[in-house]
Amino acid sequence: MKDQQFASIDAFVEQHRDDILRDITRLVAVPSVQGDPAPGAPFGPGPRAALDTALAIAGDLGLDTHNAAGYIGWAETGPIADGQKYLATITHCDVVPEGNGWDADPYTVRVRDGWLLGRGVADDKGPAVLTLYALKYLKDSGARLRYPVRALLGTNEETNMYDVDYYAEHYPQPAFCFTPDAEFPVCNGEKGGFNGEIVSPRFQDGVIADFTGGVAVNAVPDRARCTLRVEAGKLTPADGLTFREEAGLTVIEAQGKSGHAATPEGTVNAIGLVVNCLLQSGVATPAETAYLQVLARLFAATDGSALGIQADDGLFTPLTIIGGTIRMEDGCLRQSFDCRYPTNTDADTLTARMTEVCGQAARLDKVTSRVPFYIDAGSPAIQTLIQTYNEVTGENATPFTMGGGTYARHFPYAVSFGPEHADMKLPDFAGPMHGANEGAEFEKLIEALKIYILALLRLQEIEL
Repeated sequence: MKDQQFASIDAFVEQHRDDILRDITRLVAVPSVQGDPAPGAPFGPGPRAALDTALAIAGDLGLDTHNAAGYIGWAETGPIADGQKYLATITHCDVVPEGNGWDADPYTVRVRDGWLLGRGVADDKGPAVLTLYALKYLKDSGARLRYPVRALLGTNEETNMYDVDYYAEHYPQPAFCFTPDAEFPVCNGEKGGFNGEIVSPRFQDGVIADFTGGVAVNAVPDRARCTLRVEAGKLTPADGLTFREEAGLTVIEAQGKSGHAATPEGTVNAIGLVVNCLLQSGVATPAETAYLQVLARLFAATDGSALGIQADDGLFTPLTIIGGTIRMEDGCLRQSFDCRYPTNTDADTLTARMTEVCGQAARLDKVTSRVPFYIDAGSPAIQTLIQTYNEVTGENATPFTMGGGTYARHFPYAVSFGPEHADMKLPDFAGPMHGANEGAEFEKLIEALKIYILALLRLQEIEL
């Protein structure tokens, strides 16, 4: 029976290869960065348009669909009765801003050496399409479903996740849910989150006329630009920086290397390059210098050691912190930070230590936090997923924890489940999630679809 089941899944997926690529291309083509709210589009017209496109794809696949006031939508294998237990997958149709450094249009999928390139191919439009095809298999194959399956399609994952808050307020929660928005094999724990801004005092007669950088608070910025009221000759040159004079001012432009805030290893923060240049050049006023020294400690080490907030509990990977965006507002500089922390620290401790570092030179503002999230690796659904993954791949993998934050923490019983792999090596022409030239290996997406289909069938066999 298992051999027949594998053969059926293989045949279905192979039959729909071209269709899957077509529909990923179709969904990626919709720019869906959060925008100003509008009627029926609480997170802006882009996310709403992407949701409409995803639901149209689901309809073309013969699935029942629903749009919940533009907050969230879903496709499902069939009607779910009141009080009936059901399974769910959840992906998202919104994306982070495209940023800089792309070789081509971010919203036009390119295929190169077996890789798909485009904003959202990995995070999370490619996986969203996979979940729709998984449901199509379940429906078309006539599989007996003890638990109906719903593929939830979010629109606000990259910012506040208000879409799933809306869902929880208005609809019954699934008995179990997994989100294809991370890595295989199974992630059963996520670090806590600590976010906010480091704000300067209002500078009087300062040297810094303007300072901008970054496109998202949860991404290491690869570009920054600072305009100064000093001559270029007074600045200390450094790798990644260019200087030019413009209308009696000097403009510093910095180029770094972007990446996700949860995995900042190997990135180069462009804002940090500018901060270091200003401090080394000694051109700023005393108030500006004091503030820049605070920022320099933020950028000095992504493990928080320069801020005195490093932490490692042995369960999660060590704490990480990055500075994502900077802007000048009403004469004050506002530097955002994104911290992912393990269980042996907390938001109060982090706030106290960072406030001490700020001293009189800066202040913390807009601080938010979320506690770490963990599901027992031995629970039945988690074991079902890990066994399914190992069955398909031939591996002997075990669940893991991570620094990224996903929808999983918003559900009573949920985890993240692929589709990426921790040992994945990106080719030179492809970038990571949130980076330029975001890439996903097509064969790995195809394998992930097979895993998802089989997992949803195996979950039908356990008591939830």
